Amino acid sequence: MFYRPEDGHGLPHNPFNAIVTPRPIGWISSRDSTGTDNLAPYSFFNAIAYVPPQVMFASTSAKPDQNNTKDSVANIAETGVFCVNIVEYAARHAMNATSAMLGKNVDEFAAAGLTAVECETIDCARVQGAPAALECKMTQIIDLPGDSNKLVLGEVTGIHMRDNCIRDGRFEITAFQPLARLGYRDYTHVSEVFELVRPGEK
Repeated sequence: MFYRPEDGHGLPHNPFNAIVTPRPIGWISSRDSTGTDNLAPYSFFNAIAYVPPQVMFASTSAKPDQNNTKDSVANIAETGVFCVNIVEYAARHAMNATSAMLGKNVDEFAAAGLTAVECETIDCARVQGAPAALECKMTQIIDLPGDSNKLVLGEVTGIHMRDNCIRDGRFEITAFQPLARLGYRDYTHVSEVFELVRPGEK
């Protein structure tokens, strides 16, 4: 099968998300200028550079109470900071609860029964007990082609790691089993890993 996206795929559901998988989930926390905390998951998310460490996420829809975007992007544009909380399998239901379209004045931490704790390097909350959290300073927000498509880039200014996820000097992902997004309504989690050594490496 071949199709041009502009012509449509003819299938019951869009296959694009199912092709580009698995995708890590950035559980993005932000805060507006009035102090209201927001928390929302984004599966168009990844790390993009080592030095300095940088991340990105993309928002692809809008809410009626925000100006052609979602709360996360609006808050970050306003304050210049955000935090990426890493989602573990055990938090899958709480993560899903924070994907609800709630009013911009609603605190998703409270709505999902999560505890917010303050970040160290930025004025923002993070998810208490998350396996890891990346405190970020926004560097750019880029308008992408398409309605409401925005790319947020950030430099990591502080990193939290849960102590029980550090084993033998490594951040051990099987200790918490990171959640990943597949296509449609499907998710997966990482429970086992294998190692490959690049040619020429020792």
